Formats: sequence, C-alpha cells, structure tokens
Amino acid sequence: MLRLVTTILIAAVLAIAIPAHAQTYPSKPIRIIVPYPAGGTSDILARTIGQRLSESLGQPVVVENKPGANGNVGADFVAKSPPDGHTLLLADIGALAISPSVYPTLPFDPVKDFAPVTMVAYSPHILVVHPSVPASSVHELVQLAKAKPGKLNFAISGVGGAPHLAGVDFAMRTGIDWTYIPYKGGAQAIADVAGGQADITLNGMLATYPLVQGGKLKLLAVSSAKRMSAIPDVPTIAESGVPGFESGSWQGVVAPSGTPKEIVARLNGEILRIVNAADMRDRLGKQGADVRTTTPDEFAAFIRTETAKWAKVVKDANIKVE
Repeated sequence: MLRLVTTILIAAVLAIAIPAHAQTYPSKPIRIIVPYPAGGTSDILARTIGQRLSESLGQPVVVENKPGANGNVGADFVAKSPPDGHTLLLADIGALAISPSVYPTLPFDPVKDFAPVTMVAYSPHILVVHPSVPASSVHELVQLAKAKPGKLNFAISGVGGAPHLAGVDFAMRTGIDWTYIPYKGGAQAIADVAGGQADITLNGMLATYPLVQGGKLKLLAVSSAKRMSAIPDVPTIAESGVPGFESGSWQGVVAPSGTPKEIVARLNGEILRIVNAADMRDRLGKQGADVRTTTPDEFAAFIRTETAKWAKVVKDANIKVE
C-alpha cells in the first residue's frame, strides 16, 4: 500500500511540474540556429522573426549561423541540444526532407530527433541568369543548354539541397545537361551568378529577387504553381513549357525531440501571431515570400510528404553524397 501511495504521489508531482516548467518558459535567451551562411532565405526569415519573438517572450533571441554539409551540421547541433525550447532550428525543410535520401548516413534522424513547431513561409525559387547569358525566357535557356551540353554552370547552395534537386528536376524534364557548382549556402551561390562566376541558379525569391531589382541578375521565370502577386508579369516555369514543375524554399521551425508539448504549443502560437500579422505578411509578400503556417502535426505530415516527393527525384538522378 505504501509503495502504491508513493507511486501516485510521484505521478501527481510530475503532472504538476511539467506544466509549471512550461509556464516559466522561457527562462533564458533563445537561440535560433540557421544551418546555412548569413544572407540566405532561412537567415533572413530567422532574423525577421527573431526580433519580434524576443519582444513577445521577454527574452533575447539570438540567431546563430552554423553552416556545413547542406544544413546537416546545424541540424545535428539542434537535434542534440537540451529539449527545453531554448534552442530552435529554422531551416529550409527541403533540406531536412531531402537529406535522408542523399546522405547514406546521418548523425541524426530527421523524423525522430525533432519536434516540428510550424511552417513559416514559402519562397518560390526564381530562375535567374547572369545578364550576359543570351537567354530571356525558359525556352531560350533550354535551347542554349541543348546547344552547349554541360557548358552552362548552375550554382547551387550545396549538393543535395532543394536548389540542386530543383535544377536536376528541371534538367530531367527538359532533357538538358549543365554543370552544378556547389557552394556553402544560397547567398554565396546567388552572389557568384550576379558576379559572373556562374551562369544560372534556381534559388529562393526572398534572397534572390533584390539582385534582380538591382540589375545584377536577369529573371526568366518563377517556380511556383501560380504566378506570384509580387511579380505578376513573370511567367511560371510550368507555363513556360515545363508542365507540373514546382519547387521552392519551404522554411519552418523545429525543436529538439522531447521538448514539452506545452512549450511547442507556446512557440507555435507566438510564431503564428508574428508572421500572420498584416504588416509582416505585407512585408514578406513584397519580398517574394508567402506566409504559410501550420499546426505541429500538419507540419510533421508535410515533412513526410516532401521526403517522399524528393526521394523519387534523388533516386531517378542517382544523387549520393559519400
């Protein structure tokens, strides 16, 4: 009887302690880990959201860039961090969903080691070339690539990343061949195309469009299913002769697995409130990003869907990183 009473008392204390822990959250500064160099889509969103999250939670929010291995270094760091809601990952979910198919071994499990919080935004890829490239449409680019197989250089944020697979998917659908040049992040890939060191890239509009506006890049098409309201005169890749093509940077926030559900729910609510504010939607929309928010369960389901989608592309293209 004494053992039974003791067990009941312990269970009662734990039941009270877990919600109490969540109520004291956050108790110290929060770190948002961006697993890519500064200047890319994930980095821009993390810094935009981080400032307002700090105001709403009453604690400093620090954005840290931990690039490497197409986002796997930063993701592994978060996966192994204490599950207390004070270390979060804001990443291109394409990278999280693609890594299991591209890398034979990973130091973390993309499904088991994370607690999805919410999707944040979708920034379609835009197909851009250096102004010196003699192509002003998707059709002209395809014809140029066919005339010069393997000669055009396609800048990618990393082998196996979403921009890489978008380029591979585009090439397979159009029957062309170009040479992929890997960088440590999207910002560097975009900068080298703008500087003339590479010819083409498909990268997130949020990070790429400012260089189009500045005349450093020539915009051919957007990879969204429908035309973007921010650039209504720019055709989609699908309507430009590549039916069914769609790609982009889907950004989202995850926490380490084991983070209390109360804290995940708190973060979900705060981030949804921030990014769904009218001024934030307008600000991001003008930059080429659509706010896309979800419940934690919806976000987990989306990651599973993306994993299956890109696994087929990886298999068909025989992409592996040893």
